[in-house]
Amino acid sequence: MSDYLLDALATVTEPLNFAVLILATFVGLVMGILPGLSATMAIALLAGLTFGLPTDTALISLLAIYVGSISGGAQTAILLNIPGTPASAATAVDGFPMARQGKAGSAILMAITASALGTVISVIFLLTLTPLLTRAALNFGAWEFFLLAAFGIAICGTLTARDHALKGWIAGFLGLFVAQIGLDPIGAEPRFVFGNVNLMGGIQLIPIMIGLFGFPEIVKAFRKSDHVPLKVVKVKVGDAVGAVFRSSSTVLRSSAIGTGVGIIPGVGEDVGGWLSYAATKGLSKDSESFGKGNKLGVISAESGNNAAIGGALIPILSLAVPGSAPAAVLLAAFLMHGYRPGPLLTRESPEFVFEVAVYLAVSAVAMWFLALLVMKLSVRVLGLRKEILMPVIYVLAVVGSYLINYSLFDVRMMLVFGLVGLFLYEFGFPAAPFLLGVILGPMADSNLRRALILSEGSWLPMFQRPISLMFLGLIVIIFVAQLGAFGKIKKLVSSGKGK
Repeated sequence: MSDYLLDALATVTEPLNFAVLILATFVGLVMGILPGLSATMAIALLAGLTFGLPTDTALISLLAIYVGSISGGAQTAILLNIPGTPASAATAVDGFPMARQGKAGSAILMAITASALGTVISVIFLLTLTPLLTRAALNFGAWEFFLLAAFGIAICGTLTARDHALKGWIAGFLGLFVAQIGLDPIGAEPRFVFGNVNLMGGIQLIPIMIGLFGFPEIVKAFRKSDHVPLKVVKVKVGDAVGAVFRSSSTVLRSSAIGTGVGIIPGVGEDVGGWLSYAATKGLSKDSESFGKGNKLGVISAESGNNAAIGGALIPILSLAVPGSAPAAVLLAAFLMHGYRPGPLLTRESPEFVFEVAVYLAVSAVAMWFLALLVMKLSVRVLGLRKEILMPVIYVLAVVGSYLINYSLFDVRMMLVFGLVGLFLYEFGFPAAPFLLGVILGPMADSNLRRALILSEGSWLPMFQRPISLMFLGLIVIIFVAQLGAFGKIKKLVSSGKGK
């Protein structure tokens, strides 16, 4: 084991490989920062360019751009409330309020530090818990995947600090409805397409995300009450990094959640960020401060979404099953370069797992230093008047939406969901649960229908499986807690003791 780790470290520190790692990480950061250029797109574009490279160099570049692109989205999420990638959507909930308070630099520093730590911790899980966690993921059937999606909708009530949890649930269910548009995954029957061919494939996630988060900010920028450029308070690197290390329990918990989510095939980094954020808020004694600039919200979201990188690679290495969309492209790139992930990998290429682990860890460290350099330029964005900045952001939003399928229809969808986002904002509904509903909708839909087909329409098997019962219990507890029942019971107990 130590020999494999030392060999991998020697390989990544070779001048050519290290230069490739730095370049790929930087490109990943830039693509992550620009809204619409996802991690999946970054890996897919790079995979073709690596065809003629040595296998080690190609592997290093692919893993580095993966880490960089997932981490980069936090910067625009914090600065502009426009997540660069879906994985960074949870970061915007508290990151953007911190930026409005003049703490943009501090928020970004905490985000990139938590990202690096989350990746490194997931590497430890990758090396030590791969067999155990893979067996746990294999126990997930259609009912478990459906209930995992339902659990995600249940936490929607905790994703907003404004008003009542009911608004979060309503927004989450609206997102679920939008996810049903297109051909159904079982019988390929069109649903809610109204004869429009462009809707047959469903609505792309990136235009929805950009519209929900970006368009309201563009509109608000031109209101008279919101025309003053935001001030940026200088921050010491040691202070922000120290804040993350002082929140070690949050980082560890979020990294464990993110890794666990990453292992489950088809879930992804965005869900890892949301669930980590929800867990941190649920366990906090000051949950009302979340959504208003709580640093733990940023730390937990970034630890969780980056830890999902290592988690998503665990089923690839053990079963040749990708844990997320970027991991699926990465699997194809592995096969293209002659690697054969799966049950026989440890026999045929025992060094491969250790190479992946070392390359990921070094990429995380490189990402931290590069993001620190990029941050010095990106925080200056807040010094610009929004009347100048937002037209540029609007152009980038249009371009980002267009690049998904090179289709003007996606641009129109971005505008439609921009109006939806503006409506949600004006009436106090959070946009984050809506986006989470869109993300989880396909998983909930396909797995519920598959489960009912296998059980011939019976719901009974859902109550006969241990993992399903665990999820059902968690969902009930979350709903009861968000309705305030536990608080009422506590008050009754306290008043009884007082008498």
